Amino acid sequence: QVHLVESGGGLVQAGDSLSLSCAASGGISSNYRMGWFRLAPGKEREFVAALTRFGIDKWYADSVRGRFTISRDNAKNTMTLQMNSLKPEDTGIYYCAATVNAWEPLQSSAPYNYWGQGTQVTVSS
Repeated sequence: QVHLVESGGGLVQAGDSLSLSCAASGGISSNYRMGWFRLAPGKEREFVAALTRFGIDKWYADSVRGRFTISRDNAKNTMTLQMNSLKPEDTGIYYCAATVNAWEPLQSSAPYNYWGQGTQVTVSS
């Protein structure tokens, strides 16, 4: 059973940076593609970023491209989301997710088999 735990959220000001981590247990290693999603108040959960099993291919939402960087360390079973130049509209609960599915687009939440409990990110203006 894969277990995902996010950390690194907090309250920051616009323009600041945060680094979110997702620790995976259960032998996730390189067997899963992974991604980050966020849930903002009054909005539906949205895709943020995702990457393939070895981190070779990466995808970003248009709203975060150029500011956020997704990466993973399979030896440590961790995934990171480095968030720079944060904006108030980046506020939300950030979730990491993992999927064994090898083909479906990672920008949709549908393929993901496992989800973390989320970590709150609040960006003040």
